[in-house]
Amino acid sequence: MSREEMSEAKSNSHVAGLQLDRIVFIGRTYDEYRRMFRLGERDLAGKTILDCPAGPCSFAAEMDARGVAVVACDMAYAHSYDELAAKGEADVLYAMQDVERNRDSYTWNYFGSVGELQYTRMKALNGFLADFRKTLTVSGSSRYIAAQLPSLPFADGAFDLILSAHFLFLYADRMDFAFHAATLRELMRVAREEIRIFPLVDFSGKRYAHLDQIMRLANSAGFAAQVTPVPYEFAPGANAMLRLRRMPG
Repeated sequence: MSREEMSEAKSNSHVAGLQLDRIVFIGRTYDEYRRMFRLGERDLAGKTILDCPAGPCSFAAEMDARGVAVVACDMAYAHSYDELAAKGEADVLYAMQDVERNRDSYTWNYFGSVGELQYTRMKALNGFLADFRKTLTVSGSSRYIAAQLPSLPFADGAFDLILSAHFLFLYADRMDFAFHAATLRELMRVAREEIRIFPLVDFSGKRYAHLDQIMRLANSAGFAAQVTPVPYEFAPGANAMLRLRRMPG
């Protein structure tokens, strides 16, 4: 999707057994989610929401502070707080070095500078870490669930709204169409009303080659599929989401 994301994926660093070329661990804030997914108050109020895969995004933590419960799901949550903190900080610093070298490749409408970008990435990480650690001390807490797609430990129709950022389509060079299709079917299984996926391009900025096929798959499963522009763009071309809404009947 962007050189920032690509630098994360290409890194050969290892932190406590977590490989950066397998798990990208850079997060976004509530305000970024609001823009990436074109979210309004009516989209969120009173909804059961799943963020998957959520990584170190602070969306669930910030939504909890607003009185809205969000379940965040990611395979990385099987690791300890200390492992995730070290990995997240390393990823942010590594990515910022690459962004600085390639700053002309980005659209700087949302972020005014590399420094502001780094501040926002660390704000998301720290917000996630504080909430993640807090939930570890709460008996029966289920805000952060460790799971690896394309399999999710939730009942059919468990969530009104599912948000999925910086995973599907982005890694088209590593995850084939069969994986994308299986993941989409699983997300549709646990979605009661709607799924929103961002972005629709890969690391090079090219539209996912099988997006039309994905949309037909969604249609055949009873979801209306629509590409929707969003008021957020950092990497050129990453300015639209796929919106899937369950059709009546």
